[in-house]
Amino acid sequence: MGTGTGTARRPGAYICGIDAAMDVIGGKWKGLILWALHERPYRFGALRRELPGVTEKVLTAQLRELEAAGIVHREEYPEVPPRVEYSLTARGVALNEALAPLGAWGKANVLNASPAAGEVREDDHVPLVAGTA
Repeated sequence: MGTGTGTARRPGAYICGIDAAMDVIGGKWKGLILWALHERPYRFGALRRELPGVTEKVLTAQLRELEAAGIVHREEYPEVPPRVEYSLTARGVALNEALAPLGAWGKANVLNASPAAGEVREDDHVPLVAGTA
């Protein structure tokens, strides 16, 4: 499981479970890869078409990291031309189930939020400077 710098984090290096989970799903594309694979297994090209804007290099790297973390399974079929499919492992399915409430929160509070939802009301207790009470 990489952090994007080519080094692996050790379980003892995490502060909490959220830190560990975010290391697995961190970045722009991993959550989208997980969501796509939730639907069905994908061949590389089809998965890339599902994720407009991702480069081949980035998708390959993200899939390798998810595979190393035990989240994605890579199945190579001995055919001509070779066929490779990516799917979720049981661990990946469990991760998607854990992410579902986060997705629901994003949909309700970001995608469907009213323009005023982010505004601070007079009675809200919000620090003027981040990190102060």
